[in-house]
Amino acid sequence: MESVTSSAAMAALPETFQEARDDIAGQIGLIWDQVKAPVIVPLVRLTAFLCLVMSVMLFVEKVYMAIVIVGIKLSGRRPDRRYKWEPLREDLELGNSAFPMVLVQIPMFNEKEVYKLSIGAACGLSWPSDRIIIQVLDDSTDPIIKDLVVMECERWASKGITIRYEIRDNRNGYKAGALKEGMKHSYVKNCDFVAIFDADFQPEADFLSRTVPFLVHNPQLGLVQARWKFSNSNECLMTRMQEMSLDYHFTVEQEVGSSMYSFFGFNGTAGVWRISALNEAGGWKDRTTVEDMDLAVRASLKGWKFVYLSDLKVKNELPSTFKAYRYQQHRWSCGPANLFRKMLMEIIRNKKVSPFKKVHVIYNFFFVRKIVAHIVTFVFYCVVIPATVLVPEVEIPKWGSVYIPSIITLLNAVGTPRSLHLIVFWILFENVMSLHRTKATFVGLLETSKVNEWIVTEKLGDALKTKAITKASKKPKIRIGDRLHVLELGVGAFLFFCGFYDLGFGRNHYFIYLFLQGFAFFAVGFGYVGIFVPHS
Repeated sequence: MESVTSSAAMAALPETFQEARDDIAGQIGLIWDQVKAPVIVPLVRLTAFLCLVMSVMLFVEKVYMAIVIVGIKLSGRRPDRRYKWEPLREDLELGNSAFPMVLVQIPMFNEKEVYKLSIGAACGLSWPSDRIIIQVLDDSTDPIIKDLVVMECERWASKGITIRYEIRDNRNGYKAGALKEGMKHSYVKNCDFVAIFDADFQPEADFLSRTVPFLVHNPQLGLVQARWKFSNSNECLMTRMQEMSLDYHFTVEQEVGSSMYSFFGFNGTAGVWRISALNEAGGWKDRTTVEDMDLAVRASLKGWKFVYLSDLKVKNELPSTFKAYRYQQHRWSCGPANLFRKMLMEIIRNKKVSPFKKVHVIYNFFFVRKIVAHIVTFVFYCVVIPATVLVPEVEIPKWGSVYIPSIITLLNAVGTPRSLHLIVFWILFENVMSLHRTKATFVGLLETSKVNEWIVTEKLGDALKTKAITKASKKPKIRIGDRLHVLELGVGAFLFFCGFYDLGFGRNHYFIYLFLQGFAFFAVGFGYVGIFVPHS
C-alpha cells in the first residue's frame, strides 16, 4: 500500500512542477503585457527615434568626408602644394647650423620586447649628429628592463649619437607626465622642434628630412603628423580588423581634417611639434587619457595649423591580444568624451578661431565621431533593433536598418581594399567592440572613477619570431576571470533570445543577423578571440 502511495506521489511531482512552471510563465507574461504598452513600447520607440537621428548624423558625416576625399584626389591637393616645402641642405658658411635642433622623445614603460627597435630607429635618423638629441624617457618599474635600456643607450652613445636616458621617481601623469618632465631639461632649450615616437614605432631614416622642412618654411604650422603602418596586421584576424578601422581613420578622417581645417587629432606619436606651439598651448596635461588630443585642440585654439602627410608611413605594432586591445579602446573612447566635457565651453568662448572651425571641432570632430558613432553602433544595432523583435509595435524603417548601415560600412571599408572580403567579420567585431566603447564614452562623459584608468598596451615586437617553437606551442595559463567576459555573454544571450523569438514568432526576419552577432559576442565572451597569439 505504501509503495502504491509513493508511486502516485512521484507521478504527481512532474505535474506539480509543470503547473508551477506554467504559473510562473503566466505571471511573467501578465507582467509583460501590463508593462509593455505604457512603458516598454514608448521607451523603445523613443530610443529608436534617437538612434535613427544619430544614424543620419553619422551617415551625413561619412558621405561628406567621402566627397572631400574624392575632391582631394581629383584636385591633387597635396601638402607640398598647399605649403612651402624645400629640402634642407648644409650651408657652406653655416655648415650644420643651417639645420634646426631637433629633440626626439621616446617614452616607454617596461618595453622589453620593443625598446631596441624604437631606440635603434631613432638613432638611425638622417640628421646632422650635432643637431639632434635622442631622449629616452623610461618609466619602467622592472629593474632588469631598465638596465637593458641603459645598456642600449650607452651602446648608441659610444657610436657618437647624442642620446639622453631620463628617469623620474614616480609615474604621475603617465605618458603626459613623462613628456612634460622631458621638456624641462636644460638642453631642450636649444631645440626648435620635438619628434615623438612610442616605444614600438620605427621611423625610416628620412623621417625628419621629410617633416621638418614643413615647419621651417611655414611658421604658421605647429604640427606635422605621419601615418601609421602596421607591421603585424597579418598576424591574426583580430589585427586585420584593427587595420580596417585605423586605415579609415588615417585615409579619410586625418586627411579631411588636414585639408579642410588644418586641424586633426594628434595621434600621440609619429609626429613633429614646433616647441613654441607646444609651449604656447600650455604644454602636456594629464587631465585625460588622451593627452595628445588635448594638446592638439589647445594648440588649434591658439591659431596653430597642422598638416598630415599620408604618404609618410611609420611602422608600428597593433595589439595582438583582446585584453590589450580592449584596454586601448577604453582609453581611446573614454578620453575624447572626457576631453569634450572639459573643453566644450573653452572652445565656444575662444576668439582666435573662426565659428566655422569651432563647429567642426565641436560637432564633427568630437560629437559625431567620438560620441555618436560609439553609442549608435551599440545601442541601435545590438539593443534597439533586436528589441523590436519583442516589441513589434515599433517598426524600424528599412532605410534606417539596412540602407544607411550598408553605406556607412562600405565607406568605412574603402580604407583597406585588401580586406573587403572580411567585411562581415569586421561588422560583427566592431559591434562587439562598440559595447566597450559605449561604456567608456559614458565613463568619460560622466567622469566616473575609471575615467583616468591607464593601462599600457602590451607590445610583442619581434618576440613572436624569435621565441622557440616549443615554447610557443605551450598554451598560457589563463584564469577563468580573464577568459570569461560577462558583459559580452549577457549581450550574446539577449541576441540569441531575440533571434529565436524572431524565428518562431517574429515577422522582421532579423534572426540571421541576430544569430551571427550573438555568436560573435559569445566568441569574445568565452575568450576565443585574441587569447592565443599565433606564432609564425
